[in-house]
Amino acid sequence: MNPMLNTAIKAARRAGTVILRSMDRLDTLKIQSKDKNDFVSDVDRKAEEEIIKILRQTYPQHSILAEENGAIEGNEYQWIIDPLDGTTNYLYGFPVFAVSIALAFNGELLHGVVYDPLRDELFTASKGDGAMLNNRRLRTTHRKGLDGALLGTGFPFKQQQHLDIYLETFRALFPDSAGIRRAGSAAIDLAYVAAGRLDGFWEIGLKPWDMAAGALLVQEAGGVCTDFAAGSDFLESGNIIAGGLDVQQSIQRTIYPIVSETLPK
Repeated sequence: MNPMLNTAIKAARRAGTVILRSMDRLDTLKIQSKDKNDFVSDVDRKAEEEIIKILRQTYPQHSILAEENGAIEGNEYQWIIDPLDGTTNYLYGFPVFAVSIALAFNGELLHGVVYDPLRDELFTASKGDGAMLNNRRLRTTHRKGLDGALLGTGFPFKQQQHLDIYLETFRALFPDSAGIRRAGSAAIDLAYVAAGRLDGFWEIGLKPWDMAAGALLVQEAGGVCTDFAAGSDFLESGNIIAGGLDVQQSIQRTIYPIVSETLPK
């Protein structure tokens, strides 16, 4: 296994230990609101500290982009970190959250790890080497379109100015689908697309740390990730459509006429 991926796995598991140790004392955690409906706790900070410590010990020259600490300058390698994707779920005891760590070189995703510590599910991917779940190779589904597709999504709770247009996309996709799930962790949603547990996924207004590792998982599992205009700028725009090729294209064709003026990418 690639040593950089090994380091990411070590960091993700260490963060997972921090997260699980605090689950029986959620009522004692210090919680701050970064913005409306956007929370950070002691656990987020401690988990991120542990991740950064491990990464800096092994790769001190690498750059870091982390949800809580922001950007740390370095060389062309950049670690993209969400120490606890699904913080609100975690704080309420809702059992869907994950650690997400990706590594990019000059903007190209090389490695990704999404770790669900509750279920001890370790999703990993390396560019050109495929995607795995606990050493089992992953493939996206081969569904031929939206008919009968199980989709995942996320509400734009941090960008509520886009709520109306989001609801229009929901209405457009819902009738043909087998259902739409909103779990509250984009990293988990994308990992589930890679694992074939969801056929497709779309969301508005994500941050790079929410989706970098998960997007690589989907791509290495044979799927496709694009922005709303079918381009590759989803990390920059924050808007992503993911899935097996046919489902991903069907989602894009369905929602782009709705979002094209307000959210061109």
